[in-house]
Amino acid sequence: MHSAIRVRGWFRMRAAIVAIGATVLVAGPLPGVRDSADAAPPKPMLGRCMDKYGTSATPPPAYKLPGYRPAGANQWKTPNAEDRFYGYDHLAKGFEALTDPGLIDLPDGNDPKKYAWGTPENAVTTWRQNQAGAKPYAGTFNEWLNNVYSRNEGNNKRGNAFESEVVKYFDLGGVDWICQKNLRDLNPNLYKDLERTLGKDVMKDGRVFDAVNQRTRTVYEIKSGIGYDARQLKIDAELVRRGWRVVYINGQEPDAKTVEKYRAAGVQHYRHAATPNPRFTVGKYTPNSNQLMTPDPNRPSFGSGGDMARRSAPTPEDARRQIERARGLIQQPGNSLRGPGGVDFSTLDISYIGQTKTGNLSYSFSAKNADEETAPGYGGEEKAQLISDAFFTWLALTPDHFWVNLNPDDPNTIMKAPFDKTDAGRILLEADMEMKRDFGRAEDPKTDAGKRFWDGITKVDGKPCMGSTRNWIVPKKAEVRIEDDGAYILSAPLEVKSVAQEYNTPGPGGGMPCTLTKEQTAHNMDVYGRTILPVVQRQVNEDAKYADLRRVYKARIAAEYVRQTVARDKKAFGGSFAGIIDRNQVKRWPLRGKNAAWDKMTVWKEMKRSFTEGDFKYEIPVGGEIWVYTVGGVDLTQQPQEKVSKARFQAEKPNLPSVTKGSRHEALDYQATGVTVMGGDNSGQPGGGKPGPGPSPSPTGKPTGKPTDQPTGSPAPSHTPAPAPSGNGGHTPLPTGGTGGGDTDGSLADTGTQVLTIAGVAAALLAAGAALVWIRRRRGAGE
Repeated sequence: MHSAIRVRGWFRMRAAIVAIGATVLVAGPLPGVRDSADAAPPKPMLGRCMDKYGTSATPPPAYKLPGYRPAGANQWKTPNAEDRFYGYDHLAKGFEALTDPGLIDLPDGNDPKKYAWGTPENAVTTWRQNQAGAKPYAGTFNEWLNNVYSRNEGNNKRGNAFESEVVKYFDLGGVDWICQKNLRDLNPNLYKDLERTLGKDVMKDGRVFDAVNQRTRTVYEIKSGIGYDARQLKIDAELVRRGWRVVYINGQEPDAKTVEKYRAAGVQHYRHAATPNPRFTVGKYTPNSNQLMTPDPNRPSFGSGGDMARRSAPTPEDARRQIERARGLIQQPGNSLRGPGGVDFSTLDISYIGQTKTGNLSYSFSAKNADEETAPGYGGEEKAQLISDAFFTWLALTPDHFWVNLNPDDPNTIMKAPFDKTDAGRILLEADMEMKRDFGRAEDPKTDAGKRFWDGITKVDGKPCMGSTRNWIVPKKAEVRIEDDGAYILSAPLEVKSVAQEYNTPGPGGGMPCTLTKEQTAHNMDVYGRTILPVVQRQVNEDAKYADLRRVYKARIAAEYVRQTVARDKKAFGGSFAGIIDRNQVKRWPLRGKNAAWDKMTVWKEMKRSFTEGDFKYEIPVGGEIWVYTVGGVDLTQQPQEKVSKARFQAEKPNLPSVTKGSRHEALDYQATGVTVMGGDNSGQPGGGKPGPGPSPSPTGKPTGKPTDQPTGSPAPSHTPAPAPSGNGGHTPLPTGGTGGGDTDGSLADTGTQVLTIAGVAAALLAAGAALVWIRRRRGAGE
């Protein structure tokens, strides 16, 4: 009896020593010794995670925790973390469209402390107080509201919610895990030692640990965004040097520069990609994203896609100024999600189109990430609006409109009205003109491809002889996965077609082209296809100057999914597209901005000048001067697609549906691909019309102990118009199924009005005097 009492008393004395700040702060019962029923409970004053977040009283096994992977592996991630949602209040998102602070009544005066944080009144009074100070903000009120005030509110509240999510997921319980405590209070001796080593400036605010276990010397720094605190990292590097295990847990994928900083400091990094879900109230000053991707002009669109686009600066200079003005004003930068400056909007595309559970249209855009410090993204609103307008243009017009052509002999068949009154039509025609120039550039004998081309083609009388060719852009099979009432657009390549074509209209050099036999023409086309054609096709699919063409083509694929869905089910998307599809009315989606006065004849006249005067003239060692000039076309009347199986989709795009769904709430990184996904819907309510859940009271899934690595991540204009669509609009119905028991082919049918086959195109072109022609002439002796 006395022995048992002495053991309990000794344990209690030991716990008391711990409480006053000895080097070893927290210790469990001695091995083999059990607490008696009347033992004192753990004291909340120590800041235990289990007291703060309600985690288990039993500590988690180390092998299930971040940072305990075998030596040599510096990064891992939570499997399927995107399926986990954590909510937080971000009230300022509800009034980010407020531009005039004078519209807000201030019944309690101009003191920000009189109003709750996250209210218009607090924002306006904070702005006025700031502007009356020594360092007023140089931008507009709305810019400050979006990029400083709202961002700070979101950073703080989301950061707290993410910390709760991480601690609960890993169940950091027991007496050893401490949350949100300053090293200065936890371990004064260690704090003073670090102060002597690092200096008072570094240690002046101490070091607040999000989660720390001093018994195992483990620190978790939990950041909902992509960043870190430079001062904290210096302290953590010293802790690592002293044998501590420090792991930075990010909600978004750190960029390469941040990873290098982690590596240099010796800290590990871990990805817990749970999806944040901001909660706010829709009101008078809630942004509606300019009716982005919504068929109903009276129903606003909400989501991160519209938010990111709206907040994006219009020019590179504006983006740099915007970032510079916000620098130093952002609280908790490590909790900042990727902002508009961190997105390369020049690569923006639509990557998903589908229906919400309530029958509304949902969508996701994707874009490559940008370096906000050196080359911030810009122009998001213009690009997003272009995608939205093109999407509705493809729906409103029948597919027999979807071609353009530049023919010097025929200015009347450049494109079919009213396609010429849309930005989608403008982009196709301008891409056609740019392709013409790129063929000329590719044939420069000073380039590798040009030299091999001129060296390889047939020589007549010792001089290179190349007949006419016809080149035009068509779609290759797009890879699309149909799943859960939506279409994931995985790839959308374009192809440049080329055939030999005789043409009698003289170019800038006059005269007629040299005569070739059938065999010589075939040989030349083979050389051409191996040297010049691949250069231009690669540019069409990869070069930035064709990005708008690729952008509107992906919108064409998204529109085709909606078109086919509505054809199969008239009630699809709530019937909201019934008054749009195939009505040939595009006034709601006109030429915009600087292109509002664009005229197709301007492009045709430039092509005519180029054709008659020539754009390029090269000196060939054998044969004298060579003139190169061209006409061409773009044909998107068809939209072929390739099925993507469920197994392949899951293997190549793990967890993409969860990221796509979550992107309606916040812009999310996708895996380690360097791509941001931004979504939205036209429900008229944030998050699809349903309030977002708060932080889960308990994890929906436990760690498996087996963390996963990041994945390594046209027809001639003179053709006979196609017959009007009949029945279902001339479109093959969608395959049935797609979800539930068993997998279908997971793709749309090959689509589009079958205006002409390739053979029919060739025949029509010959009959029409060889429209869509690409010609070169040679001038000099022997011609």
